[in-house]
Amino acid sequence: MPETNALFQSGSDLNQNSAKAQAEVLEFPVHHSAAGTAADRCTTSDERKDFFIERDGKRFAGTHLIIDLIGASRLDDLAHIEAALRRCVEVSKATLLHIHLHHFTPNGGVSGVAVLSESHISIHSWPEADYAALDVFMCGEAEPHNAIEVLREAFKPSEIRVGEHQRGEGMV
Repeated sequence: MPETNALFQSGSDLNQNSAKAQAEVLEFPVHHSAAGTAADRCTTSDERKDFFIERDGKRFAGTHLIIDLIGASRLDDLAHIEAALRRCVEVSKATLLHIHLHHFTPNGGVSGVAVLSESHISIHSWPEADYAALDVFMCGEAEPHNAIEVLREAFKPSEIRVGEHQRGEGMV
């Protein structure tokens, strides 16, 4: 029997008695490659490491950088944005699962996300204003701050503003 992952979907009303709730389990095959995919690296919940970060006496889920690029260029160039996101993932020592970008018209703005094993990088650009808003959120041993220099090189902003939040601090 082929190995499968199960996705639990509950179509029940949260206000109903849980004994009456109906559930459906949908199974999707897991495809393994010789090179080893992200799915190959996944484990069951019993084997999973928590990937929480412990630094300076604090324990938290991940580092979330909120990055504003001001006076930036090439914010309407889909291929350039994809290459920049891939480079951010690489220098941050993260694991890319998928990139999805959408090019808007008529202004040419781009919204998208690089989904990572360690979380995500998202971008929303307004080329008509030479502005882009990015989120870089990573857990585990990834190094999200390394993405800042890649963004500086790729988009040549006149100013970069970076805010940092330690997600889940005090809760995990």
